[in-house]
Amino acid sequence: MPKFKAWVNAARLRTLPLSLSGIIVGTAIADLYGYFDWLIFILALCTTISFQVTSNFANDYGDGVKGTDNEDRIGPKRALQSGILSRASLKKGILIAIIIDFILVIALVLIAFKGEQLKYAVIFVALGALSIWASIKYTVGDSAYGYRGLGDAFVFVFFGLLGVVGSTFLYTKFIVWDAIFPAITIGLLSTAVLNLNNLRDFESDRKAGKNTVVVKMGFHNGKRYHGFLLIASLLSLCAFIVVHFQDWSSLLPLLAFIPIFIHLIKIIGIKDAALLDPELKKVALSTFLLALLFYFGFNIFL
Repeated sequence: MPKFKAWVNAARLRTLPLSLSGIIVGTAIADLYGYFDWLIFILALCTTISFQVTSNFANDYGDGVKGTDNEDRIGPKRALQSGILSRASLKKGILIAIIIDFILVIALVLIAFKGEQLKYAVIFVALGALSIWASIKYTVGDSAYGYRGLGDAFVFVFFGLLGVVGSTFLYTKFIVWDAIFPAITIGLLSTAVLNLNNLRDFESDRKAGKNTVVVKMGFHNGKRYHGFLLIASLLSLCAFIVVHFQDWSSLLPLLAFIPIFIHLIKIIGIKDAALLDPELKKVALSTFLLALLFYFGFNIFL
């Protein structure tokens, strides 16, 4: 396999739309309050993509080194597992990705705060560094939090709360408290994607000692947990819609839950973990669709 294609494979492009969702929703909320800046928007998108790629490289490396990615794993073959990238190459790729992360974080902070409001700039640089740490430590190292059942909590916080509320703050320079509702929605849907991944890999993770939430609660309870995540995400979105309802366009984001609940009905009937892999893409793309409909519903059509 050519080197470029190998790196594209390791970057896992299918995960990127999910990572963009929080930024789009956060931007929509800021725009709803009258704040928008194209440069902040573009840099925020680039930064979150860079974080996601770093996380994917690190996840590939960490699971590969630990032997979690093996012949028992159901999903797509990973770069290190399949041998298309060496351990040294992947490690170098992670280092380059981290450098790009920091450059983008600094650029975003400088543009957002324009050299003023030093306190906020320092906080966001620290949050950027914490995001990079979280991207790496999910599977890398002896204390990898993904192996202790903490992956769901980190995804909820970084993809949901920080992604939405944090990106809104970049525009407004103040906390929009009701942004917490769509932040919870995006966080829960992002956690649902991770949960699907963990349901799919339940047996291989259990054998490898990767104690995800699903491994701890069991496959069937993991499916019940999945239903809770999806239903709670809908209720949280409804809370925001009730507060900000203007006309029919405010209901547009709810359309994204049609494929999400069709997916949930299918999940309830699935007993073979191998059938879960295509469902990851459905939830990730539905979350991205929700983010776009949220923006259109609360800004374009008002």
